[in-house]
Amino acid sequence: MQTIIPNRMAIIIYGLVMLVFGTFHFLYASAMAPGVPIPGGKIWIYITGLGLVLAGISFIINIAVKPAGYLLALFLLIVIVLVHAPHASTDQQSLTMLLKDSGLLAGAILIANTGK
Repeated sequence: MQTIIPNRMAIIIYGLVMLVFGTFHFLYASAMAPGVPIPGGKIWIYITGLGLVLAGISFIINIAVKPAGYLLALFLLIVIVLVHAPHASTDQQSLTMLLKDSGLLAGAILIANTGK
């Protein structure tokens, strides 16, 4: 079967999404901080925002894609378990975010598996 959309294009789009999410961490850190389940609040939002930005850049420029993908997947797993899962059975937004982050986690693993 012929590939219609090249993998590289999909990885670049995914990288752009991570850049936007990382930027949101910097722009909306105060709003996100109350959701952090460990001490440090806002500083963790900035650290994870930087990680998202770096993963996005890695995917776009195609350098260190494998480690960036696996680290992003690990981060998303931690967010799913610590932030979304505790509230997913009673809060529609938490369930939606859990499902979104699960899809992003799967995408990060696929990118890592095909990266260098």
